[in-house]
Amino acid sequence: MMKRLIPPALLIIALIITWQGIVMIFNIPKWLLPSPYDIVLALIGTAAVITPHVQQTIIETGLGLLASLFLGVGFAVLVDLSGMLKKALYPLLVASQTIPILAIAPLLIIWFGYGIMPKIIVVALICFFPITVNMADGLRSADPDLILLLRSMGASRFQIFSKVRLPGSLPSFFSGLKVAITYSVIAAIIGEWVGASKGLGIFMIRSANSFFTDRVFAAILITSFLSIIMFLLVEMIERASLPWYYVSRRESTWKEVRRR
Repeated sequence: MMKRLIPPALLIIALIITWQGIVMIFNIPKWLLPSPYDIVLALIGTAAVITPHVQQTIIETGLGLLASLFLGVGFAVLVDLSGMLKKALYPLLVASQTIPILAIAPLLIIWFGYGIMPKIIVVALICFFPITVNMADGLRSADPDLILLLRSMGASRFQIFSKVRLPGSLPSFFSGLKVAITYSVIAAIIGEWVGASKGLGIFMIRSANSFFTDRVFAAILITSFLSIIMFLLVEMIERASLPWYYVSRRESTWKEVRRR
């Protein structure tokens, strides 16, 4: 694990040192491009101010993700169980992703006001697609031999779904969830940009309007940190939930290495 972390850590350190050196050598003003040192100072100095904004964004992200999980998994199961629903709804699902979310967000403000609901809907809309598509693909890729075996033993459709199709779809589901996680915090911030009184998005806008560029970078740093933490958390849940999947992957990789 540590060997995997060393190369990206060294690259990040090299980029930070280069960034700091460029700002110092060319004497770039802080409002134009703050140095990493200035960003750290801004992060520490505004900790009390930025904390409520961070908490608001986390709440919006969490609720939006829960909504997208509930709707995405339910939609994928419905599409998988009914061929008619798949033909009718799947094209609409794909077409919905061609609509810019920034065009929908102002409408959500008009319909639901400036509260938390529009931000939750924006997060759910952005995270819904990768969860649904990956879950549906996972359900379709169930092992046909196992399905035939259960059918020969007289298993019902529900038993086949719960014993084979649903467990077999979990790797694809977690892949989609990890994609959604990386977009979730950004989605909440997009919703806050359109209209909000609190959140990292509104903190960025106020800081940019006041030329506190170091605070904008501090908010960006927190956004990246939140996304990484949530991604790692999902990966830990995946490994704990699917030990059989990772064992089979290691075995197949080891067999491939031995063949070579």
